Order: sequence, then C-alpha cells, then structure tokens
Amino acid sequence: MNDPIGDMLTRIRNAQMRGKSTVLTPSSKLRAWVLDVLADEGYIRGYEKTSSTDGHDAIEISLKYFDGVPVIKELKRISKPGRRVYLGVKDIPQVRQGLGVSIVSTPQGVMSDANARAKNVGGEVICTVF
Repeated sequence: MNDPIGDMLTRIRNAQMRGKSTVLTPSSKLRAWVLDVLADEGYIRGYEKTSSTDGHDAIEISLKYFDGVPVIKELKRISKPGRRVYLGVKDIPQVRQGLGVSIVSTPQGVMSDANARAKNVGGEVICTVF
C-alpha cells in the first residue's frame, strides 16, 4: 500500500456512502493522529484500537450521522506520495471560509489548521474535511 492515509480516507468515504456505522482500517500512529483531529473537530464519533480477524492490529472508526446524513460532506487528500504539499503558517488554506478543516502535520504534531495558526507553525497539509 503506497498511501495509507488515502486508503483510510477512502474507507471512511465508502462506508458513509453505504450508511455503515463503523469501518475497520489497519492501525498506525499517523492514522490515529489524523483520527484524533477528526474526533476533536466532531466529524467522527471516535475510534478504538482492536485486533482484526487475521491477527493484525486495526482501528475501528465510529462514523457520525445527523438525521441520516453523513456529517462529513467532503473528504479530500491534499498531500500525496507523488506530490507532497508543505505550506507555511500564512499559506494554510481555510476550507469553505472556515466551515471546514485542514489537517496539518507539523513539527509539533498533527493538528487542525486553526490550531496550527494559533501555534504559528506550518507543515504538510494532509487533507481537508468539510
């Protein structure tokens, strides 16, 4: 697998299109950090680490819906393995005039765009969520 974060985002997107309440993805620290930001911003209910049927560690993500409609309208990967996108703190984009969130990997950890601006750090823009 070349892009584990892209794979996780696609699994979330596909599960929400099917109306699933949970989705499984392989476990990694970076995936957990991205899910922490999604949970803090209120886009997912939460997640917990489990063991999948083949014995490998997995993460079970609890998806969030409002009146039967997924809370996440758009989930887009920005920085890809073929083209990394690094931005300074002044260049981090606002998603839909601040209604959405950019998830940024900074030297101080993975955080939302608002937290990155507050701490005055830039980094790699992983994805945007609306």
